[in-house]
Amino acid sequence: MGKLQSKIRRRSDLYRTNRDEGAENVPVNQVLQYDPAHTDAINCVTTISSDLCVSGGSDQAVVVYNWRAGHLHQSLQAHTKEVTKVKCVPGTSLIFSASRDKTVLMWDLSSGDEPLQEFCGHELVVNGLDVSPDASQICTGSRDNSMCLWDIESGECLQRKTISRNLVTHVCWVPGGTSIAQTSEDKTIKVWDSRSWQICNTFPAKQHIQTHCAVSSNSHYLLSSSNGFGGQGCETTLWDLRQPGCKVVEYRGHLQTTACCTFLPCSQGAPPMVATSSHDCSVKVWDQNTAACLCTLTLGGSGPLVSLASCDVTGLLCASFNTGLHLLTLSQGAEPHLRETARF
Repeated sequence: MGKLQSKIRRRSDLYRTNRDEGAENVPVNQVLQYDPAHTDAINCVTTISSDLCVSGGSDQAVVVYNWRAGHLHQSLQAHTKEVTKVKCVPGTSLIFSASRDKTVLMWDLSSGDEPLQEFCGHELVVNGLDVSPDASQICTGSRDNSMCLWDIESGECLQRKTISRNLVTHVCWVPGGTSIAQTSEDKTIKVWDSRSWQICNTFPAKQHIQTHCAVSSNSHYLLSSSNGFGGQGCETTLWDLRQPGCKVVEYRGHLQTTACCTFLPCSQGAPPMVATSSHDCSVKVWDQNTAACLCTLTLGGSGPLVSLASCDVTGLLCASFNTGLHLLTLSQGAEPHLRETARF
């Protein structure tokens, strides 16, 4: 009971009554502190349901956490080196995790703590991982310059292609289609056709390494983020996938490498927005169309902020090197505001 009462007190402390100003339940900037999800740097985070997130870290663990209630749900440990990417299949209990141990593991939360399938074949760290829209295949990319396509049920490698200098940093399946976008240390974005396993488009090379990519839910746009330092590079670019290589706008303002970029869920009455996180310890929210920076939140001492995941219309999860996972809340209106509400 003591633990529950403590949690209730912490929740109630988020609000105060200010009768002098005629306002009640006014939020104050207090951050809920939950038990840590990991014991080391966190490299990636995604959501699997309306209240569960999945993260992977340097502690080699894949952690399922109830971010809404603030407690550990499950810890999955079978990788022998740090986890680099995690991916879930919407509407199921399936999780995939990639690692520096050169493997990808498949887990089913309804079947215990042991992996159901292992995908082996890369020669170096696996940095790219995504699941096909029909959940029958996964795509992986590695620093060994290769891209692979796998059958989920059998674990068989269906396709493999190695391209010189194609040190893969991220992969993203285009929703509802057969195309896969891929970023690389060669500064390009490649689009693959999963049926022929050929590159169907290559975007113009940027000036800096492309660290991450994301595709909009309507499959019309692609985001890619760049590394950099001192404000040079560090941008995120919006591309039109209907006109390959057509750059729409750029989002500039981070001072160090932009490690992650994502489209935010649409909210009625609000402009379409994107979010970015950076090694400069900040998260920024942008107007997708005008590239105006709507708000910035700096998480002091967090170290590189390397991964973002939307958890509902106003919630955003952010993974950090030094301070765990952060739950951020976006208040929308005439002047959007981003604040930290919990840390774990």
